[in-house]
Amino acid sequence: MAGFEGIKWAGSQARYTLHDKAFAMVPTADKVPAVSRSIHYGICLAFEGIRYFIGPAEDGSLHIQFLNLHKNLQRFRRSISFNLGTAQQAMVPTEEELEGLILHYLRSPELADFIREMGETGGQGYLRPFTVDESQSIGVTFPERPSIRMVTCTYDRYLGEPFSGVVVPNLVRAVGANGTGNLKLGVNYLLSVKAVDEAKSILPEASSALFLDDRLDLPLRDRRITEWDSSCCLIAMADGTVVKIPESPLILPSVTIQGICAILREDGVTVEERDMTYGEFMARAEAGEIAAIASIGTAGILNRAQRLIMVDENNAPCCELRAQTDHPMYHALGKARQTYWDIYQDKAPVPAGMTLQSYLI
Repeated sequence: MAGFEGIKWAGSQARYTLHDKAFAMVPTADKVPAVSRSIHYGICLAFEGIRYFIGPAEDGSLHIQFLNLHKNLQRFRRSISFNLGTAQQAMVPTEEELEGLILHYLRSPELADFIREMGETGGQGYLRPFTVDESQSIGVTFPERPSIRMVTCTYDRYLGEPFSGVVVPNLVRAVGANGTGNLKLGVNYLLSVKAVDEAKSILPEASSALFLDDRLDLPLRDRRITEWDSSCCLIAMADGTVVKIPESPLILPSVTIQGICAILREDGVTVEERDMTYGEFMARAEAGEIAAIASIGTAGILNRAQRLIMVDENNAPCCELRAQTDHPMYHALGKARQTYWDIYQDKAPVPAGMTLQSYLI
């Protein structure tokens, strides 16, 4: 499974308890009780991934910039809500509260040296808010003392190119009826790790697995492409269009993919939001009608697969997609990735429908 490279963590994290709205800065290594519902049952484990950039402001100070932060906060609120009971819903912070928590954390004196170094190096910032049950508890019930923790880091890259993947149809990342596939919950990610492990048994150099939908009763070729193990996917067709898989209970509403699609449209690329069956995907791959399939996510932005192995009903390789690295659509995806990061740094205009939010540190 894809991992962060060149990562450097800040020395402090934030802790915000939802029942009393108490904020505290604690060491990054601060612990929760070993006997906790979050650890034993995975209850109250929701998280978010937020990219940011630290750069100089006009007055010579530093500012922090986010792209479509409100969408991250909306998604995080939905994930928090899922982890709490009906009587606990009033604890879910508003978008404004979450925005204030993030700024409180990143502006804290404990992070000053870390933030200043990021401003000097222009590195990629990654913020990870997550929830946990702070109480010493056991038993399968909702958390007694839910809290939000926040940690941050800078890093060199995530996943990267070139990478290879394998379609893994016999494992299901999420079940639509449960409404978890479109949330960032810890419960989804064990299956992702298992799927990549299976992908490696078919292609040892594989670092990603591509999932199909949860309709296991259908013939394999009638099932739909959904997303990668830890990211969404875009399919660049050789005819000059890009296919985006529609959002659904099985698809995480990726903040990054929405931005990439906006950039592609402004560059004159037609983006079709539609389902694609596994059968259609295989047929188009065999016919040379797919220029590339890309992994889209917060940390890696966009990475193009050099190779994707498809399997049949017996889990045996039956078809292979190789990226057409000289095709204009392959290069269009690479350009969109660079533009996306340039927007954070004020090197490219913000496309319609996207919001660049800037705050003084």
